[in-house]
Amino acid sequence: DESSGYESESAGGERTAAAGESRGRQRRARTAFTSEQVCRLEKTFQRQKYLGASERRKLAAALRLSEVQIKTWFQNRRMKLKRQI
Repeated sequence: DESSGYESESAGGERTAAAGESRGRQRRARTAFTSEQVCRLEKTFQRQKYLGASERRKLAAALRLSEVQIKTWFQNRRMKLKRQI
């Protein structure tokens, strides 16, 4: 099974194939970043829009997040910047 660092939905929100899920896979729950994590991520993003593997690893360890969560946050943040421009 693939692990992305997200917790599975379990609060009675099981979805069926009829509700749009395919092959019985559940969607991952949305990560709730703390304000401290968002602040650190934003500060890092202001300095550099792209992180290398070692920088991503260090930031993930410092913020107690997975590297996939850091990578996804930066991808989403770059898209947000692109939409704003």
